[in-house]
Amino acid sequence: MRSTTKLTVGLIGGALIAIAAPLAASAHVTVTPDEITAGEHGVLTFAFSHGCESSPTTSLKITMPEGLASVAPTVDSDWSIEVERGDDGLVSAVTYTAVTPVPIDLRGAVSMSIGLDEDTPESLAFPVVQNCVEGSTEWTQLAEDGEDPHSLDNPAPVVTVVAAEGDGHADGHEGGHGSTDASASDSAPAADPLGTILGGAGLAAGLAALVVALLAYRRRA
Repeated sequence: MRSTTKLTVGLIGGALIAIAAPLAASAHVTVTPDEITAGEHGVLTFAFSHGCESSPTTSLKITMPEGLASVAPTVDSDWSIEVERGDDGLVSAVTYTAVTPVPIDLRGAVSMSIGLDEDTPESLAFPVVQNCVEGSTEWTQLAEDGEDPHSLDNPAPVVTVVAAEGDGHADGHEGGHGSTDASASDSAPAADPLGTILGGAGLAAGLAALVVALLAYRRRA
């Protein structure tokens, strides 16, 4: 009886851990998309699904990284927006304050348009301070070289800047594109003749079996 009770308790405990793990992971403030092409514009959406512990979220303050050419917060009737600018006139931080605090069991999201220039670094970190009715959480941690970002307790949302297509190629002439396509075609694996033969044999065997079955059915009839 005791062993059964221990087993039941163990199973319940394991189930609670399994449920709690994804909930803890989903508590992070995330950014979508997490990649953007160098020199282009894009709309970033910062989302969260939990408050500070069990307290509703009241505001998000997002600090802008160096290397942005422009920032334009998206107007949203659910949020009031406050923009801070640096000495250079560029947006340095944006605070979104919820008209109504966001409950811990609902997903909240804010967005902004950003523009990149040629000097934008390969990685853009957006530290976020999540304020709640009670308490706050600072999503500001950055992974060191070789460190897994998923191991951080309070990681900052990070956007990777990828090179535009065609950057870094030899001369950029049309001939270069043609040679690239040709080399890609040459490197493509050829069709496997053995797979084709076996597939045809299997089809023939299946048809033969069907004919035999039909003949046997007619004889019985």
